[in-house]
Amino acid sequence: MISIDQITKPIQKEYEEFKIRFLEAFQSNNELISGVNKYILQRTGKQIRPILTLLAAKGLGEINEDTYRCAIAMEMLHTASLIHDDVVDESNERRGQKSINAKWNNKISVLIGDYLLSQSLSIANQTKNTKILDKITNLGKQLSEGELIQMANAKEVNCIEEKYIEVIKKKTATLFETCTYSGAISVKANDEQAEKLRTFGEIYGICFQIKDDIFDYISTEKKIGKPVGNDIHEGKITLPLLYALNHSSEKDKYLEIIRNKDFTKENIQKIIQFAIDNNGIEYANQKMKEYKEKALKVIETIEKEEIKKSLELVLQHTIEREE
Repeated sequence: MISIDQITKPIQKEYEEFKIRFLEAFQSNNELISGVNKYILQRTGKQIRPILTLLAAKGLGEINEDTYRCAIAMEMLHTASLIHDDVVDESNERRGQKSINAKWNNKISVLIGDYLLSQSLSIANQTKNTKILDKITNLGKQLSEGELIQMANAKEVNCIEEKYIEVIKKKTATLFETCTYSGAISVKANDEQAEKLRTFGEIYGICFQIKDDIFDYISTEKKIGKPVGNDIHEGKITLPLLYALNHSSEKDKYLEIIRNKDFTKENIQKIIQFAIDNNGIEYANQKMKEYKEKALKVIETIEKEEIKKSLELVLQHTIEREE
């Protein structure tokens, strides 16, 4: 399995500097905010988004103050979105520990999420770069639209693949593409270079979400930190199930379960097996690999071989990850 150390090898010094600055950005004189922030920082995840920001910048120039600001702002905004997601999804666990709403309550979770979002925008504003600010400030709109479209799709039992891709572009890929784009812009890359890195980030984000959706059918709660079949329970028709429903003559009885929201443990297991038996997992894996090839073509022109290699590794890391 590819390690984060392998991916960050050409930005090792800068990545360590980012981690120091990221911790500093969470400091607060408010006792409650400080307590919640310390709890959040106990499990910070793999920090793929700031890693992509730093790699994009170093691939086209030299990492600078604005690059660090972009990396910190993006990871902080991502953290805020996760806190809000847990409230919306009524989730009690995040990364193997109690979610903020479970440990405190929904009110504090929403306010902490808002605080981190505001802090993120404040840090981004220090770049004084309108291209970066326009991209980052548009994120909230994209994330909200993605969530609302997904809710509408669940209500309508929508089985159209294009709608699924639209949702994951807005809900997941938009964060990654903003990281790679802002990283490129922070080192004054031209529009063509920045667009290539933006495209890579978007495609990477699609791969990332497809992999997450596959986990809902074949992983374990211990590995992914949420119950297997959780998406199904929430009425979300992701790619493995979507493909099965569109290619099986037995789909009607499963659609009836979804429409009636009859998500007993037994029915969820039936739907999972239905998706597996009708090649939903194989199809999702194949689509992920097709997107991977598109992403690799986008970065062919990056001259710094060590950065290109790291971008290839981070893509492969997502394809192979087990949690």
